[in-house]
Amino acid sequence: MTIALTKVAYTTAASAKGGRTGHVTSKDGVIDLELAQPSAGAEPKANPETLFAAGYAACFQGALTNRAKTKGVDASESTVTAEVSFGPSEDGGFGLAVELVVAIPGVEPQQVRELIELAHEFCPYSKATRGNIDVTLTVG
Repeated sequence: MTIALTKVAYTTAASAKGGRTGHVTSKDGVIDLELAQPSAGAEPKANPETLFAAGYAACFQGALTNRAKTKGVDASESTVTAEVSFGPSEDGGFGLAVELVVAIPGVEPQQVRELIELAHEFCPYSKATRGNIDVTLTVG
């Protein structure tokens, strides 16, 4: 199912050269990073999974805060960690999986679980990945 935009609220762009071991820049200059393959003992550098994890975590935390507010819950101090895994997939190529770990200080785990589910329905990243990759939701 495709979800069409009814109005464009924001557009951005980024370019990559050199693939997974190249360089990425955003149109606005905010991102300007050398990329590298993950490797034990090497100096850590960003890779596509790092960037995806950061984007998904930030987007999901915004959705969580929004949905919590509709339920009268303050989630402004919440933390969302997106753990992105990369590896071989069943189709012979490669794929991603994500675990979203959510903590909301002072909120009971069952209510956190309810808010996570609401955020997962609302978050644009969750909508984009639904049915495409495994996403696990965890109360942290």
